[in-house]
Amino acid sequence: MSSYTEIELINNEPIHNFELHVEGHRAFVDYLKKKDKYYLIHTEVPEELEGKGVASAMVEKVFQYIEQHNSKVVPLCVYIQSFLKRHPEWNRVIA
Repeated sequence: MSSYTEIELINNEPIHNFELHVEGHRAFVDYLKKKDKYYLIHTEVPEELEGKGVASAMVEKVFQYIEQHNSKVVPLCVYIQSFLKRHPEWNRVIA
């Protein structure tokens, strides 16, 4: 995961996506934002990046972003729910 620390997370607000561009591919988390809550709906990583830790790195960056903006997470995405089971330290961002 540390190999992605230098890649900037993009909040593409017009299409409600957090994006990470890795090796010429776009991974993203779909969200809906209501007041101070981000409803994380779906995580997608292109086939070319699967198994490289991109999803995990991206979710961690999303949580950092949300925490820095004094907001909370509503984890609707199955992947994000499983990430939280593996990383309970992030429960602090859950609404």
